[in-house]
Amino acid sequence: MPSFKIDLSTAVVFVATAPTPKLANAKTGERAMDRETGAPLSTVGLLISDEGEGNLYQVTIPETGFPEGLTPGMPVRVVDLKARDWENEFNGQKRHGIAFRAVAITPAA
Repeated sequence: MPSFKIDLSTAVVFVATAPTPKLANAKTGERAMDRETGAPLSTVGLLISDEGEGNLYQVTIPETGFPEGLTPGMPVRVVDLKARDWENEFNGQKRHGIAFRAVAITPAA
């Protein structure tokens, strides 16, 4: 499925929740890995505020793409944020949503 780049040039972005390991299989504890680089993946909650509106997004990012010490409330910059829609069927029920992925997160200057 295609992905779409999200323009954050006018937005203010803060860490809402610290990065946590993303799991490929919750039952076994198997870690999700980046298909291209093989880096372990994590999920971080970001509060993105733009034009008077703020939203919380869970963004997947490779562990190599963020510094240690990201804490809630910290202003950050997001590199190459993309959105991709997804759909699957589990136990006979269809589910769908939007997945967010970034290449890196850096502290705002």
